[in-house]
Amino acid sequence: MAEESKQVDPTKEQAAQEAADQTADATSKQAAPESEDESGSEADVGATQTAAGGGGEGAVKKKKKKGKKKKVKQTLSDALGRGGPSAAQAEADPKKALEGLTPQQISEFIALNPALANELLGGEGSSDITSKAIEAFKKLKLQDIMTGLASSGKNRKDMASYKFWSTQPVPQFGEEEPKLIEEGPLKIQKVEDIATEPIPLALEPFRWVTMDLTNDSELEEVEKLLYGHYVEDDEAMFRFRYSKSLLKWSLLSPGWRKEWHVGIRSGNTLCAFISAIPTEMRVRDKIIRSSEVNFLCVHKKLRGKRLAPVLIKEITRRVNLEGIWQAIYTGGIVLPRPVSTCRYYHRALNWMKLYEVGFSPCPPNSKPAYQARKYNLPDHTSTRGLRELEAKDLEAVHDLLERYLKRFDLTPVWDRTEAEHWLLHKKDSQDEQVVWSYVVEDENGKITDFFSFYCLESSVIQSTKYSSIRAAYLFYYATEVVFTAPDDRSALKARLNALMADALILAKRHNFDVFNALSLMDNSLFLEQQKFGPGDGQLHYYLFNYKANPIHGGVNKRNQLEEGVSSGVGFVML
Repeated sequence: MAEESKQVDPTKEQAAQEAADQTADATSKQAAPESEDESGSEADVGATQTAAGGGGEGAVKKKKKKGKKKKVKQTLSDALGRGGPSAAQAEADPKKALEGLTPQQISEFIALNPALANELLGGEGSSDITSKAIEAFKKLKLQDIMTGLASSGKNRKDMASYKFWSTQPVPQFGEEEPKLIEEGPLKIQKVEDIATEPIPLALEPFRWVTMDLTNDSELEEVEKLLYGHYVEDDEAMFRFRYSKSLLKWSLLSPGWRKEWHVGIRSGNTLCAFISAIPTEMRVRDKIIRSSEVNFLCVHKKLRGKRLAPVLIKEITRRVNLEGIWQAIYTGGIVLPRPVSTCRYYHRALNWMKLYEVGFSPCPPNSKPAYQARKYNLPDHTSTRGLRELEAKDLEAVHDLLERYLKRFDLTPVWDRTEAEHWLLHKKDSQDEQVVWSYVVEDENGKITDFFSFYCLESSVIQSTKYSSIRAAYLFYYATEVVFTAPDDRSALKARLNALMADALILAKRHNFDVFNALSLMDNSLFLEQQKFGPGDGQLHYYLFNYKANPIHGGVNKRNQLEEGVSSGVGFVML
């Protein structure tokens, strides 16, 4: 799942950081924020892009959210100071920081986290914080509680739906772990133990359907459901617009199975959907046959029907019937329990348009005309031998990418057919182009570099002038420089900056308005130099039925880019 992200206003970012620092001072040794977006409530699982905005009504809403979050943080900060254990004690034993809170302090904190209160109260709907809820609260780790407050108000479910996830084979919040754990499956199962019939839908008139995405009318139904009810930003200013071509590219990849495109109908109306595709992923030195789960979407009017947990269970059952027990998925809200967290970054290509729709803020003491000049790009690329990827290049590109990705801890493992599907746009295709790939060929005919990006538009909901933002998302890239000069980070940085500068020019040439990237792979080497600004969205990576040690997502505990430090994540989720 992607997350609708837009560029952060630097002044708001600084204010939020100051609020977070008040808590960090008292709990300086807490682990980095974990993540949540694939909730068992009606969260749209499978998408993660974020929209950060600028001014107007959206800014007022954000101030209210930040004020609430600051109050929550202050509750804990106060408890760690005057009314509870000292900062030194909290630092030495964070769990005692929770145990030392008074019932009143816990009640205040829970009251400011409605979803957390609902979970701790067992869904009783009572406003009274029971002793049972207080004890359950104390069992949580402090870092897990603070994670729910970590990312610019995106975690609107707070600590939601952990009751569902506590029944699933995923690492749980509150589990005390040694610094390093033995990695591997959490639960061993057999195909013969898996139910052969779908999970019963207790609610009328809902019924299971398998969507045939080779049928244009059914593909259009999925497109319309996602358009109206999938991922949008906090201020409801932008919403993902997955085209039919993009959905076919995403969901009809090599080895796809019709049974993994699962819908729920009410009468003849498609009101919920979830999907999976087969993939091999590598977690450090282990290659795992798995599925990539995406596009969990429930109609907004049905979010209270608890359909999302049922969808997750059903797609799990169907995947398990194929003898596949692990999955990878992403989301923008914190769930139990992320293996990594990356941040979105945005580079304006058409700054004036982004400013007018509220995507990019104008910094204080600056003017729109200056910002437009700041993000201006040359008309021509500068890398000698740069050209579009052709079918004849696939063997070389597949080999280069395979070697390059081995440097990271979490990656896909593609064969040549998969590389062709994901990277090569066929000129004779009737579908609109969704992926652009380029190679660099030296004077000897050797492919030395390649990069790619794909198109995902966002609808502009509150603008009368523009209907959409055309966004390019950095996909996969690789360069031989990392092998010819393996110890020379400066050489790698210089090469990647040259390649990405050309990628921006090419994206602009293809009428993209913004170029988005995450803090994964080696992106920290070029994001700031190429004028990418931080977004208000995070992408949390999750592994289903697999316990792994944390993987660096390219940002530090303050959610700031660790420039020059490579991420361990080499898996790009759509």
